[in-house]
Amino acid sequence: MEVTASVSGEQVALLRRVADGDVGEPLAGLYRLYGSRLFGFGMRLLGDRGMAEEMVQETFVRLWRSAPRYDPDKGTVKTFIFTIARRVSVDLLRRSASRPLVPSEEPIADPTASQDFDAVVLSLDVRDAIEALSAKHRTVLELILDEDLSQHDISERLSIPVGTVKTRSYYGMRALRLELEERGLV
Repeated sequence: MEVTASVSGEQVALLRRVADGDVGEPLAGLYRLYGSRLFGFGMRLLGDRGMAEEMVQETFVRLWRSAPRYDPDKGTVKTFIFTIARRVSVDLLRRSASRPLVPSEEPIADPTASQDFDAVVLSLDVRDAIEALSAKHRTVLELILDEDLSQHDISERLSIPVGTVKTRSYYGMRALRLELEERGLV
């Protein structure tokens, strides 16, 4: 938990520098931390690459403007940023409602629903935790979780023994649990 507190403190410091008018490196640092995660969030909520990119850009513009209002006693920097992103997404959907959209094959979550928002943020956090695993563990877990493959199917696809798949999935799940605990998600 100390690592999480340290990271959180660094993010608060970056946001305070933005609030004090330093929009160069502090804002770039926050973008490095959250840009790709916000894009993934935007893709899930908006279902369109262009709108997701616009959502990320507008989120950072609003973050710059609203940084002085951030209160660390009311929530984390991540919560502050994703709340702004959710509001931007709502605005983009309202704006685009007046123009017809090409239908997406996947249903788009309603960004105004708190449960949808929380679920999307959590899934992005879990995806980040999976990305932090070793390549061998990550590959096996992704095949199990994303493609719903059996251990036998994974064995055939990766050309490794079933026993190796079992070992990697076991230790991969343990490593994932530790990663999630370090991030305060379990």
